[in-house]
Amino acid sequence: MANSRERQSLILPDPLADALARAQEQVNAMVLGKAHEVRLALVALLAGGHVLIEDLPGLGKTTLAHALAATVGLSFQRVQFTSDLLPADVLGVSVYDASARQFQFHPGPVFTQVLLADEINRAPPRTQSALLEAMAEQQVTLDGTTHRLPDPFFVIATQNPVDLSGTFPLPDSQLDRFLLRFSLGYPGAEAERALLTGADRRELITQAAPVLGEGEVPALREAAARVHASEALVDYVQALLARSRRHPGVRVGLSPRAGLALLRAARAWALLLGRGHVLPEDVQALFIPVAGHRLVPEAEADQGAALAKAVLHAVPVD
Repeated sequence: MANSRERQSLILPDPLADALARAQEQVNAMVLGKAHEVRLALVALLAGGHVLIEDLPGLGKTTLAHALAATVGLSFQRVQFTSDLLPADVLGVSVYDASARQFQFHPGPVFTQVLLADEINRAPPRTQSALLEAMAEQQVTLDGTTHRLPDPFFVIATQNPVDLSGTFPLPDSQLDRFLLRFSLGYPGAEAERALLTGADRRELITQAAPVLGEGEVPALREAAARVHASEALVDYVQALLARSRRHPGVRVGLSPRAGLALLRAARAWALLLGRGHVLPEDVQALFIPVAGHRLVPEAEADQGAALAKAVLHAVPVD
């Protein structure tokens, strides 16, 4: 049986496969003890989606975003979302130029390849929604003019738990624009010890050299899109979607767009594991991060992630 590198080489040339492996290793060296979460972030990047990281302050959400941006070698901007942040502070603004007798557009920080929307749920809904068009269409429309965003365009948003003071819950339409949502959690004892006694993470990120170039990310995205998903695998995904719409405790189930997101993510996951085809295990590994924030529970006390886990366990793999 061919090893994982040989299977991956069917859709990835060796230099690109090596660069992808080094990228994972470099981010893992800066974000200790979170290999699974690092892989999830890379899945979102390779699948052409965006990622939402929800956790308490101080657990490494921003560090992961900085480490990933430094490793992929893309332009990077950070916006600290606050209660007084305006849409223009994110998108940009048109200013009248008296000498030219016309308005000149001054792009905001969204005009970058990797955007860190830090503590996104501390901004009011109007400012949160300013990212909707950018995330969905990779463009911004202001004053009747459409401005294209750089390619690739990747949003890493962080948010604090909604029960903390000073937060505004993200609307369902905004949540649906994130391919994945996950948490980091506290580090293990060994990783925490290394953090306490090792080099400052900010210095490591500053010193990090890009492993992937600007042209390699689109190539990896194209390779991920070519990963094969069999008819049986698509049947399994469709069964999960159908079950979510009639599962007890679910008021709004998963849409076809959620199914497409699950397939895209599973293809990228398989690529990162060195395979040219998707297995049911890939879908299972990603179902909760993809579906948890898209399921609308009947009772507010219910958690989408818990419902997603119940749906996953209710559907057998044929």
